[in-house]
Amino acid sequence: MPRDPRYDILFEPVQIGPVTAKNRFYQVPHCNGMGYRHPTASAAMRGMKAEGGWAVVCTEECEIHPSGDITPYVEARLWEDRDIPALACMVEAVHQHGALAGIELAYNGHGAPNRYSRETPLAPSDVVVQAYDPVQARAMGKCDIKALRRWHRDAVLRAKRAGFDILYVYAGHDLTLPMHFISRRYNRRTDEYGGSLENRVRLFRELIEETKEIAGDQCGVAVRFAVEELLGSDGITAEQEGREVIEMLAELPDLWDVNVSDWSNDSTSSRFAKEGSQEKYVAMVKRLTSKPVVGVGRFTSPDTMVSQIKRGVLDMIGAARPSIADPFLPSKIEQGRIEDIRECIGCNICISGDYTHSHIRCTQNPTMGEEWRRQWHPEIIQAKKSDDNILVIGAGPAGLECARALGQRGYEVALAEAGQTLGGRVTLEAAMPGLAEWIRVRDYRVYQLSQMSNVTVYRDSELNAQQVLEFAFPHVVIATGSRWRRDGVGRKHFEPIPGSDGANIFTPEDVFNGVAIPSPVVVFDDDHYYLGAVLAEKLRNDSCDVTLVTPAPDVSHWTHFTLEQTHIQASLIETGVRIAANSDLLQITGGEVELGCVFTSSRSSLQCSSVVMVTSRTPQDMLYHELIRDAEALTDAGIKSVRRIGDCLAPSTIAAAVYSGHRYARELDESQTDGVPFRRELTNLESP
Repeated sequence: MPRDPRYDILFEPVQIGPVTAKNRFYQVPHCNGMGYRHPTASAAMRGMKAEGGWAVVCTEECEIHPSGDITPYVEARLWEDRDIPALACMVEAVHQHGALAGIELAYNGHGAPNRYSRETPLAPSDVVVQAYDPVQARAMGKCDIKALRRWHRDAVLRAKRAGFDILYVYAGHDLTLPMHFISRRYNRRTDEYGGSLENRVRLFRELIEETKEIAGDQCGVAVRFAVEELLGSDGITAEQEGREVIEMLAELPDLWDVNVSDWSNDSTSSRFAKEGSQEKYVAMVKRLTSKPVVGVGRFTSPDTMVSQIKRGVLDMIGAARPSIADPFLPSKIEQGRIEDIRECIGCNICISGDYTHSHIRCTQNPTMGEEWRRQWHPEIIQAKKSDDNILVIGAGPAGLECARALGQRGYEVALAEAGQTLGGRVTLEAAMPGLAEWIRVRDYRVYQLSQMSNVTVYRDSELNAQQVLEFAFPHVVIATGSRWRRDGVGRKHFEPIPGSDGANIFTPEDVFNGVAIPSPVVVFDDDHYYLGAVLAEKLRNDSCDVTLVTPAPDVSHWTHFTLEQTHIQASLIETGVRIAANSDLLQITGGEVELGCVFTSSRSSLQCSSVVMVTSRTPQDMLYHELIRDAEALTDAGIKSVRRIGDCLAPSTIAAAVYSGHRYARELDESQTDGVPFRRELTNLESP
């Protein structure tokens, strides 16, 4: 299809100093959990973005020196010349598709505890490190500042030798040394690098000037700067010091990459920020500089992108999460395939890869992080290897993705859903507070299935074992999901909680289905992800008196990995939900529950009329076990395989369910190995 002319402006070239971006799509620096440990996998992932049409593709933070070591986080490194080849691999992958490669050179100051290098952290003034380490950073002397500038120049030279087109000077978050110098909170110096804003900006200016000198007419120089910290008068604000820094340095860099700090505010999940939410802070930048400006806002709508450019907010559309959900977003807009875009849902599961020091993943895009490891392409899949038909039972996230990918391969697929509504848990959870955008997981796949003549969807089709045998599909996939337990068994309890068999005990499914939950309510959250807090908020919005009880030290503890925890806890407090952290639910008797401290033997009681258990789930795999019980009947029916996927196999995240369905579709009729099912990057031993 031809491109919609309304979007022509998105495909205009943009000059960035001596280099030219072919369009306005800019993949800003973002972490991926692969970094220096898995450079080939990281390069393949970045190369996929370039193939998908992004004009500029950047690295994540790239450490420039051992004294800025942010272990255990696995980012890029450019400590010495031996680090150049790994980064040059990424440049080559990006250049192969006509995109520019950018590198975010970073020195984290007292944001780096140096756990691996064991070097002493450096800071503008004596201060504790930002991590919970019993370590302090020492105040930098003039010789340290000179050394830092030298380290940065060396890294710029190495980056230039690696072939990068855009070189960053980074002050985009509260973790970086240039920002520490600019900040009044951290900079208590009395020399020419402290005091006035002009003095506090001095190091930042010097780094930009020196980078520009080295870049010459070969590389563009970008500055990433957080114009707003959302700390009021205690921090940098867009109305005052953020604006003043831009004014001071307006024409110095070749491009301004502007954002909001810290990372949890910059990459706020869709529960707490909508598309384009940073506009009110960054809109002033273009009025202060003639240089191109890039910003982020979890942009997925081309109409919003065009609006940002035409209204003079941005020159380039920056994206991290949308480029992860759909590396081919620019190409799909250019080809007039708007409906085929896998829109980011803003769940931030991608960020958890960085925090858990593992490969990046995505709820919408199951191929993310698997480009090199499993050779998965987000748009291309191998053709079918047989004429076998497949029956997929259950149209939740796993079943939908499985049917979609099988259909893309060319198989004839029947997708049977017991109910009228597709989407499974996605449809139910998307109706809860803050989760509306998660419905994109269902809607993208339902639309794709509607375009496939070889996939037939059957609603209101709950199947039993005998019916499956009678249909005689060669391959049967069970994707019937899971159900939340009512008895409290989970991480804390391996046996049912006494009293959990009463009539006043409810599950998340009861809340989803509109069952009346008598107030006051105790939500017992031993799941520690998002759902316990979401249900507590929902019940509070329904005018219930709610107490969330959790054995963890804070609510939704795992969401520290998705940058949501502080937002969630603040929201619950503001909503009026009481929080009992470090507390176990010991028993339920009549109109009260007994709670116990997780550290001591102290006990307390709490009046309540009902308890909602958010602890663990039971796979709904009865059909699977009934089918495999009679191998002879399967053979007689011509059924070659029966497999479980998604929550029916093992309850987990929605991202894991989508991945499970996709993996099944990829592996059907393909040769399998009994060994490691993906490629690994192994460390080469060096002679002493």
